[in-house]
Amino acid sequence: MPDCELALFVRQREPRVVDGELRGAELTTTNNRMELTAAIRALEALKMPCTVRLYTDSLYVTNAFKKGWLANWQRNGWRTADKKPVSNIDLWQELHALTLQHEVQWNWVKGHSTNEGNNRADELAVLAREELAKTL
Repeated sequence: MPDCELALFVRQREPRVVDGELRGAELTTTNNRMELTAAIRALEALKMPCTVRLYTDSLYVTNAFKKGWLANWQRNGWRTADKKPVSNIDLWQELHALTLQHEVQWNWVKGHSTNEGNNRADELAVLAREELAKTL
C-alpha cells in the first residue's frame, strides 16, 4: 500500500489555461512531499502565466508562502530558524520557480470538511492509491 497520494481538482476560468483533474501516488514518500507535489503539478498544468487561487489543506505549504517561511529559508541558505537544512528542498525550489511564473494566492481549507474541491481531491487521491496498489 502506498504511503501517500496526491490529487488536484482544477477549475478553469479561461478555456485556454487548463481544465481537468490530476492524480498520482508514490510508494515511498511523505505527506508533506505529496502536498508539495500536488501544488507543483497544479502550476505545471497551466499553459500560460496566470493569476492563480491555489487551495490546499496543507498548512505546511500555505504558511511557507503566507508567513514568509520560504523567503526566510532562502535568505538563510535553505536553513530553518533552528539552522537545520530545510526538508524537501528539491520540491520547495521547484515550487518556488513555478510561483515566479504566476501570481499565486495561497488559500488554506480545512481537510475532510465541506469544501467541494478539497473533497474531490481526496476522492482522486484514494483512487490513485487504489490504482497503484493494483500494480504491486
